[in-house]
Amino acid sequence: MHTLDTRQSDFDTRFELFLSSRNDPEPDSSVETRVREIVSAVRQDGDDALMRLTQELDHWTPTHPNELRASEAEIANACDTVGAIVLDDLRLAAERIEQFHRRQRESNWHLETEDGILLGQRTVPLQAAGLYVPGGTAAYPSSVLMNAVPARVAGVQRLVMVTPTPHGVVNPVVLAAAHIAGVDDVFRIGGAQAVAALANGTATVPRVDKIVGPGNQWVATAKRQVFGQVAIDSIAGPSEICVVASPEGGATPDELAADLLSQAEHDAKAMSVFVTSDEPLMKAVQAAMERQLDTLPRAAIARAALRDYGLCILTRNDQDSIAIANRIAPEHLELVLENPLMWAEKITTAGAIFCGPHTPEAVGDYIAGPNHVLPTNGTARFFSPLGVYDFTKRLNVIRFSREGLKTLGPATARLADLEGLDAHANSVRLRLQRGD
Repeated sequence: MHTLDTRQSDFDTRFELFLSSRNDPEPDSSVETRVREIVSAVRQDGDDALMRLTQELDHWTPTHPNELRASEAEIANACDTVGAIVLDDLRLAAERIEQFHRRQRESNWHLETEDGILLGQRTVPLQAAGLYVPGGTAAYPSSVLMNAVPARVAGVQRLVMVTPTPHGVVNPVVLAAAHIAGVDDVFRIGGAQAVAALANGTATVPRVDKIVGPGNQWVATAKRQVFGQVAIDSIAGPSEICVVASPEGGATPDELAADLLSQAEHDAKAMSVFVTSDEPLMKAVQAAMERQLDTLPRAAIARAALRDYGLCILTRNDQDSIAIANRIAPEHLELVLENPLMWAEKITTAGAIFCGPHTPEAVGDYIAGPNHVLPTNGTARFFSPLGVYDFTKRLNVIRFSREGLKTLGPATARLADLEGLDAHANSVRLRLQRGD
C-alpha cells in the first residue's frame, strides 16, 4: 500500500492524484460499439436475438424462448436444495432489509390556502423494475435481496430479475433468494443483451421502467446507452472502503486489516484506504494485512488492488482524519474511533457509515438492513444508497379555485407576457374575464 502523511508539503497534490485514479473511465470504444450492436439486435429481433446471443456468449442453446425463464418448479427445487439453514439466513436478512426500508416510504401530502388553492404531492410506485444480479462463477443472493426487497416495499407491481448463467445453470441460492424476495420473473440472461431486453421488452421478457443492480463494463455500458429510454440506478464502479481508526477505537490491528482486505478481495480495482493519526497502529495494521493475505484464496486479486488502489494516510489528529474521509467520499466508511457516533455527525460524504469496533463493513453487505447498493467513485458527494425512493415517482397536484385564480392569475399572465408566450397569458386572462 502507498503511504501519505498530511504533514507533507506535497500531500494535497499526491492525494488528489490518488483520488483521480479511481475515476470511472469511458468504456473502450470497441466495447461501446459491440454493446450498441447488441442493444440494436435485441430491440429489432427480440427473443431471436436473445437466444442467438445466449448461445454465443453464455455457451448454451435454448430451443425455445420460454427456456430463458426459470420455471416455478425449478425455483421450488432450488429452495429444497439449499437447505433449511440457508433459507432461514436468507429470510432473516430479507426481514431486516424490509424493516429498515419500510421507514423510507413517503406519504402523500397537500396544503390548501384560504383562497381555495390546493397544492400537493403524490408518491406512486413504478409499474415494473428490472433487477440485474451478477452471476457466472459467483453467486450473490445478497444482491437479489438488496435490490428486490426495497422495490417490493415501494409497491412495484412486477419485479423482473436477470442473471447471467453460463451453460444455462442458475445458482440455487440465487433462485431461493429471488423466491424469498418476491421476484415475479427470473430470466437466465445477462450482459448487455439482458439490459437491452429489460429496456425494450420482448415477447418473453417484459419491459420495465427502471433497471437497477451492478454489473461488468458490458452491463454498465448498456445501462448508459438505454438511459432515458428507461431509468437506471447508477453506473457502479469498483468497491471502496475507508477505515478511520485510533487506538482508542477498540479494534485490534488484525480486525482492521481484515476490514480493509474485505474490499480488496472483491476486485483488482477495489480501493482500500486506512486513515489514522497513530503511526504505530498504522504499521501494525500493515503487518497484519500482510499476514492475512497469505491465507486468502483471493490473495492475488487483493494484492493487485492494494498495490494500485491501497493507501495508508497518517494524519495530525482525529479531526484531520475525518476531513480526509469527507474528501474521499467513500462507498463504505468505518469509524473506529472513541465516540464514533459523534464523529459520524461530521461526515457529509459517504455511502454508509459503520460505527465502532463491532461493526465491520460485512454486516452491511448481508444482514444489518440498510442497503448495500451504495455510490462509488466519489459519487457519495451527490448520490444516495439504493432505497425505496428509487422505485417511486412523485406527481404534483394543483387545484385553483375561482378566488385563487383572481389572486395569482394577473401575475401569471404578466410573467407569460415577459416570455412572449401569448397563449399562456390568454389561458389565464380568458378565465379572469368570465362573469361567473
